Amino acid sequence: MFFKNVLLPLGLFVLFVVNNANATSEKPTLTVYSYNSFISEWGPGQAIEKGFEAQCDCQLEIVTLGDGVSVLNRMRLEGDKTNADVILGLDNNLLEQAKKANIVVPHQISKPDNLNIDWWDSDFMPYNFGYFAFIYDQQKITNPPHSMHELVDNKDNWRIIYQDPRTSTPGLGLLFWIKSIYGDDAASAWKKIAKNTVTVTKGWSEAYGLFLKGEADFVLSYSTSPVAHIMNNNEHRYVAAIFDEGHYRQVEVVGITKYSQHPELARAFLQYLLTPDVQRQFAEKNIMYPIVNTPLPEAFEQIKPVNKALEFDAKQVELKQKAWVREWKSTISQ
Repeated sequence: MFFKNVLLPLGLFVLFVVNNANATSEKPTLTVYSYNSFISEWGPGQAIEKGFEAQCDCQLEIVTLGDGVSVLNRMRLEGDKTNADVILGLDNNLLEQAKKANIVVPHQISKPDNLNIDWWDSDFMPYNFGYFAFIYDQQKITNPPHSMHELVDNKDNWRIIYQDPRTSTPGLGLLFWIKSIYGDDAASAWKKIAKNTVTVTKGWSEAYGLFLKGEADFVLSYSTSPVAHIMNNNEHRYVAAIFDEGHYRQVEVVGITKYSQHPELARAFLQYLLTPDVQRQFAEKNIMYPIVNTPLPEAFEQIKPVNKALEFDAKQVELKQKAWVREWKSTISQ
């Protein structure tokens, strides 16, 4: 009886020590909200996750929420109940909205000396950029448009797919692209586009997938999208239509949420995104231009360059966006 009474508390003590050791040795989890294609089999997310975990002594959990607009909407909805430490995939067109929503803290990362573009922000750190463009199959389209006006007037009745500006950053980019070219005549342009629109999708992945299945002649994507086909399949049939008026620029950004339980770890993650290996991942798998000077895959030399960049000021975007979305919605529903 004596030994039994002594061993029982000793066993409980050992169990407590083991459990306590396991608890203290648990790795912290850094949660990143992002868009679907980031973590897809062809996206950069899986390699970034593996690389960061190898050096951070942590677990990286990437939660996908559709597109960049969806990420912002989710953060607004969750507020201080969110699990997100980092939001990745918003862009320059969502910048002022996100700041007004008061969901991030300054990242405190110094501006690199070797930036590819003259763009930096104290709250949201850029990690890559690109230009919106319409992609077509040159085996099917032999007389592509050379301007937005040609595509909009659409004398050849080309079928078009693009994304919803309320849920997708490319869709929002097209909204501003049309507005920057047509100004007060944007409604008439949307009315013409609507006549040949196959569908308006929630996000980029769905739209591009439908295009590859032959559901449309043109899909809204990026001027660099053909690079993916060249690198992955040595396929040169998909081409970006380069327009005389220019192309709207997108700068994708990442931020640390004000509700993060691991702000220092989150800051380390942002810093990791600027390293040469990760910047090359963005070029190879996000198929965008790295934000810092980085050697590009050879396939980038085989695509048509954008010669003119279009971009509204972030404050103007925030001021006008709701009205422009209403204009788009009312026009296409007529």
